Amino acid sequence: MTQMQHTAAERAVARRYRYLAIGTGLLLILTLALAALLLRSQFFKPPPPPVKTPAPETSAVLRGAIEKTVLARGKLDLQKYVDVSAGVSGQVSDVEIAIGDSVKAGRQLMTITPAEQPGRAENNRAQLARLKADLAGQQAQSEFANLQFQRQTQLKEANATREDSYESSRMAMFSASAKVDAINAQIQQTEAQMREDEAMRSRTRVTAPVSGTVVALSAREGQIVNANRDVLLRIADLSRMTVQALVSEEDVTRLDPGMVAYFTTPGFPGKRWSGKLRQIMPLPADGSGQQGKRTYYTVLFDVANSGRELMSGMSADIWFVLEHSSDALQIPAAALPVNAQADGTYRVGVMAADGKITMRQVKVGIRTTDAAQVLSGLNEGDRVVLGAIPSALLNTAAAPVSGLQTATPKTAVLAPEQAQQKRAAK
Repeated sequence: MTQMQHTAAERAVARRYRYLAIGTGLLLILTLALAALLLRSQFFKPPPPPVKTPAPETSAVLRGAIEKTVLARGKLDLQKYVDVSAGVSGQVSDVEIAIGDSVKAGRQLMTITPAEQPGRAENNRAQLARLKADLAGQQAQSEFANLQFQRQTQLKEANATREDSYESSRMAMFSASAKVDAINAQIQQTEAQMREDEAMRSRTRVTAPVSGTVVALSAREGQIVNANRDVLLRIADLSRMTVQALVSEEDVTRLDPGMVAYFTTPGFPGKRWSGKLRQIMPLPADGSGQQGKRTYYTVLFDVANSGRELMSGMSADIWFVLEHSSDALQIPAAALPVNAQADGTYRVGVMAADGKITMRQVKVGIRTTDAAQVLSGLNEGDRVVLGAIPSALLNTAAAPVSGLQTATPKTAVLAPEQAQQKRAAK
């Protein structure tokens, strides 16, 4: 091997060792860097990101109508009506009306042919004429008997007649007078029968007792009816209707006569009628309060029906107004805490434009399941917090937070008194 070849081999070996040293150094650097990263991740964790408190739901204080009501269901019925019965037994004829007709009081509606013998009236008139003729003859005989008695009286005073003749004339006078009285009695009896016949003839003409509308008609031509038992028709005044509401025993004690009530009916969506409570029935409605059922009472109020839109039997959803205000500040009921303060007021959270919540002492009036009337403590346009109030958003410098329902996030900073209570618990 020449000197030149030996030098080239040594250079190649030197290069290999140099490359190996460089690779080993790089591997050691990478190992140390990886170890440093693992050590940093193990002992030096980054701080968690801050938890942002979500903004609570709010609602604006609005102005409008609010009312507290009692809800009930019921139906419509006729307020005034008259059932017309047959005044005489007989056969119906000449029916002059139909259901829905408007009639005036006194109008003839139908005729009933009486079941009695048709010649009775003629017989009574003939008997009355005969009795009057008998009366005239008997009165003449009575006058003659009176004259005979007067003559016998004068003769007796002069002792010119016998005693039996005097007594006979006196008896004849009394007998003739008695016969006159008997005939007069028969005449009065016959006249009474004739008046009864006339009244019966008037009852054969069925007339309207009141003005109104024929709402039911059960009589037909040719039908046989009985006096004072069979109802022929019904006449009703449809200008006013009565609402019969069924109110539960829990709510009926809150109602009073004269209070305002209104209702709607499925036949006229979006339209309502109103009236004033007239009467609360003292006895339970039929079928209620038995065998464990709830007890309901019938409550009546009247409504105008000038347009004849309402009909008997229609169902109705009814509201009895306990309290009402047409222009009231109001907030959702969810803005009020469960319990009031000792003075009857409520602590309500009001959110400002910067998101901070200030507590207000609020006095409420009318309160329903959905809203409450604000009498003091809030202004129109204020935004009240609905539900729980986050502690982190409370403006504690503006108002104390005692007695409030708050929602405290887990990452929120505890107030000094809360921290003290936590240390005492430990």
